[in-house]
Amino acid sequence: MKQIDKNSEQKEQERSQTSTLGWDAITEACERIYPDQKDPKHYGTIISWQLGGNDPLDGISIYEGEDYWHFVTYGLSELYDKESENQEISGYGMELTFKLKKDQYEDTEAEIKCICGILQTIARLTFTRGEIFKPYEYLYTGQTEGIDTKMRSNITGFITIPDPQFQEINTPNGKVSFVELIGVTNHELLAIMDKHLTVKELYEKLGSDVTNYHRSSLV
Repeated sequence: MKQIDKNSEQKEQERSQTSTLGWDAITEACERIYPDQKDPKHYGTIISWQLGGNDPLDGISIYEGEDYWHFVTYGLSELYDKESENQEISGYGMELTFKLKKDQYEDTEAEIKCICGILQTIARLTFTRGEIFKPYEYLYTGQTEGIDTKMRSNITGFITIPDPQFQEINTPNGKVSFVELIGVTNHELLAIMDKHLTVKELYEKLGSDVTNYHRSSLV
């Protein structure tokens, strides 16, 4: 993926695609939350999945919260013309979001790109295995190294919640929900798997949906 001017990308899409109504609906939802950010940082895919590329998401936008970056994916729903037979939902019916705490990183841009890569990897599970991510689930791969670029963080996996800043939207291609990933530790994931606590209980303990690489495990 490479950082590109979002407006230029949308103009290119308008030239090459019949419709961008699905894409536009996501952008409108984002702009209701961040009305002053009309041109957020955006990473687009160089070679699309349909043309044999490795990245299933067409793009990821990053909006600036007060103390976090808010990532929003484009591509798990139908961004252009309606192609699936299910008229009720758009594509897989979801887009992913993620909030990363702003911090004193050695290379902030590298950390942002790293999250974009992780979101592409998770989306690839949907495209290749049909994995649908719903709120209050967990993603455990057995990884014990941190998801940050230096692999030093205690954060190794994720839980999911409905993004509290988004509402489900009705697009011309069907409904789209926004499922937020929250970074959690290996100990926390094992506690969930061993049924010592639920995803909802862990979320309540965290008290925030912003992923903080430097926090300690709560269990």
